[in-house]
This record gives sequence, structure tokens and C-alpha cells, in this order.
Amino acid sequence: MKKLLFLTVLVFAAALIGCAPNSAAKSDGKINIVTTIFPQYDFARNIAGDKANVTLLLRPGAESHSYEPSPQDIIKIKNSAVFIYTGGESDDWVEKILAALDTSQMKVVTLMDCVPVVEEELVEGMQEEEEEYAREAEPEYDEHVWTSPRNAKLIVQKIAAVLGAVDTPNAAVYQQNAKNYLAELDKLDADFRALTGGAKRKTLIFGDRFPFRYFADAYGLKYFAAFPGCSTETEASPATIRFLIDKTRQEKIPVVLHIELSNQKMAKAIAEATGVRVRQLHAAHNITRQDFQNGLGYLDLMRQNIAVLKEALY
Repeated sequence: MKKLLFLTVLVFAAALIGCAPNSAAKSDGKINIVTTIFPQYDFARNIAGDKANVTLLLRPGAESHSYEPSPQDIIKIKNSAVFIYTGGESDDWVEKILAALDTSQMKVVTLMDCVPVVEEELVEGMQEEEEEYAREAEPEYDEHVWTSPRNAKLIVQKIAAVLGAVDTPNAAVYQQNAKNYLAELDKLDADFRALTGGAKRKTLIFGDRFPFRYFADAYGLKYFAAFPGCSTETEASPATIRFLIDKTRQEKIPVVLHIELSNQKMAKAIAEATGVRVRQLHAAHNITRQDFQNGLGYLDLMRQNIAVLKEALY
């Protein structure tokens, strides 16, 4: 009910804001690009370079699944030339805001429209959502499309094409920046293929949500986790934890994993029971304030994951 009330107020605010003309699609002669979460922001800033203003709505260090936009965020969206978001259930609020705004002068990019999407799956031992919407008949698609570098390439190509269409004087710059970034993604993909191809084992244990479905599919990995990637649950049942402990022992897994900005309680409980190490595998939903200030990006986070996977798979 609280969430519904929040969305109702937000949409009403958007409707009022939407009545005003979009006079700020450019600032200082540069187009404004607004993104909801970190992956889109990092892709866009690498493509845009210094030719556009790129804004991240999600505050560094904040949990992406509980993000709630402010009226100021709605104004930023309204005053953008290009707006980029993920899509899926977590972005229901975006659909409502866009429906209330005049988007005729805005280009909208949805990451889930850039790649082939797959449904979220419940693997053996995974705890189901308790929320009512989790039991609806309609399929829920996994939103974490960027976790596969191969998908990231498709997303980068789409963003570059849109920026070039919106800002034609700088189209060649965007295409060159994208070409350079795509080459880095190719290297990253090759490193992951080499790593997983020669691995001793192919199974990951997550004492956490699992937002790596696209990554696991791309590199032939199997996984067991407490929750699916878009779950709002944070506390696993004793049965779920016991299952993951047993799997860790049975498959002689040396590392239990958690995602970024996690409280790590489940992972630590599994590690204490089995004597394995705890490591973070970064899904790039968001980064810490310190990492943001230090300029870390998607490529840096994924390269950190290579070192972690060497521990987990070898």
C-alpha cells in the first residue's frame, strides 16, 4: 500500500511537471543523458566522453532494488535528450513516469530491448519470493542483462547509435569511443572464456541473490543461490542455508560468493559452517561512493571478478 501511494504521488508530480516545456535537453551546449543505475551510466559516459552531460539517478552506495525517485529526479528525466533505463518489474515506476511526461523530444533506451532476454529461474534449493506479485502467472524476465560482456556490447552499440542520431555533429566521436570500448569488451569476453573453459569446476555458490544468469549462460556455469536476482528477500530460511552448506561440501566448493553492497550474513554463515572463503562477485548494479570517486567502471569491476572466479573455479 505504501509503495502504491508513493507511485500515485510520483505520477501526479510527473503529470504536473510534464506540462512545462522541455527547455533543458541541453546544458552548456551539450546534450543531457540521464541514466537510472550504474551500468547504463558507465556505458554512456564512456561513449559520450566530454561531448555530453551524463547523470546517474541512483546514489553511489545505495541499493538499486529499493531506489525511489524524487521530484528532482523526475525533472532530470524530463529535461534529458536521452534517457536510459533497464526495464522489467523493478522499473515499473519508470513506465508510469514516462507515461505522464511528454517524451516526444526525448530518446528512450531500454536495456532489455537491446538483447535477447530470459526468464528468471528457480534452481534447486532457491527460496521463492513471499511477495504476492511473485506468484502471478505472467513470466518475470531477468533484468540483469549487462552482466554478460556479450550483452554489454549490444547495449553499447545501441547507445552509441542513439547518441549519434540525437547529436549528429558528434556522431563520429560517439562511434569511435564506442569502437574503443567494444574492443575492451571483446578482451574481457575472451578472458572470461579462457578462464571458464579451463576451470576445474563449473559451479558457483551464492549466499545471496543471483543476478548473474546471463553471465552464467554465456560461460557455461552452474549455480546455486539463496534467491533469484530480482528478489526483494534478504533473509534466507534455515532450510535454504542448510541446502547451500550441503552443496558447498558435496561439490568441494572453495569459495562462497556474495554481491556488492550485501550484508554478507548468508555467505558468512555458509563459510563458517564449511570453512570456505567469502568473496564478492560484482554485478555492477551500483558501486560504493569511494569507488565512484575513484572513477571505477564496469570494465574494472568485471576484471576484479576474474580474480575472484579463479579462486572459485580452480
